[in-house]
Amino acid sequence: MKLGFIGCGVMANAMMGGIIKAGLYKPEDIWGADPFEGSRQKTKEVNGINVTDSNVEILENCDTVFLTIKPQYYAGVIEGIKDHVTDKHLFISIGAGRTLAYLAEQFGKPVKTVRVMPNTPAQVGEGMSAACPNEYVTEEETQRALNILNAFGKAEIMPENLFDIVTGVSGSGPAYVFMFIEAMADAAVNGGMQRKQAYTFAAQTVLGAAKMVLETGKHPGELKDMVSSPAGTTIAGVRELELGGLRTTVIEGVTAATEKSIAMQSAK
Repeated sequence: MKLGFIGCGVMANAMMGGIIKAGLYKPEDIWGADPFEGSRQKTKEVNGINVTDSNVEILENCDTVFLTIKPQYYAGVIEGIKDHVTDKHLFISIGAGRTLAYLAEQFGKPVKTVRVMPNTPAQVGEGMSAACPNEYVTEEETQRALNILNAFGKAEIMPENLFDIVTGVSGSGPAYVFMFIEAMADAAVNGGMQRKQAYTFAAQTVLGAAKMVLETGKHPGELKDMVSSPAGTTIAGVRELELGGLRTTVIEGVTAATEKSIAMQSAK
């Protein structure tokens, strides 16, 4: 089977790279379409795949097709390909706010579609994706989609009514973490550490802590308590973070992003 991408932007290239590195598809079995020659040539140079300026050619050559275009281009792109869609095609859509109902309306006929919400760490093989198949997607096709998504991070099936909170947590979440890393690094610089080292210490600490949560299966609170010795340095820092309202601020940030996602979707 062949894998296609309609749109050869940054996220598409990150996905391609992870898929090729994982050995799921060979470069010669992947096709990418983009109207911009520069994007096509860069994609070909980086990932060695087949490129074209024809979206229809993607459908002619591929069974599984990613829609990796900006949300505002969906209507026009689908209008140009919908008459070429067959029962063999499985679409994986990453367009923010483009619901399964919206996609069904645009295609105007039953089409196998998996809606996905990825995030930017897919660029380094550590993405987190939520996936929701429509009623026409078989279990085998759902697993195929998950296998592809897991090639550049982790993926889980999620009901579509939770996609707005997924946006608030994992979609927007990298920005919150970058801010936290930057703040920790600023504190380190204030304490005399060189800026480059400060970013390394802060970022590696976040990476290591995240891996402990995922790999030990322990509750984050339990892991926090393991570091917090009585009358020690860590609990003194935790006290200050609690006084500053860290938990409430993070919760409010995620809630605000979620509510914005809902508002943007209802406005379409």
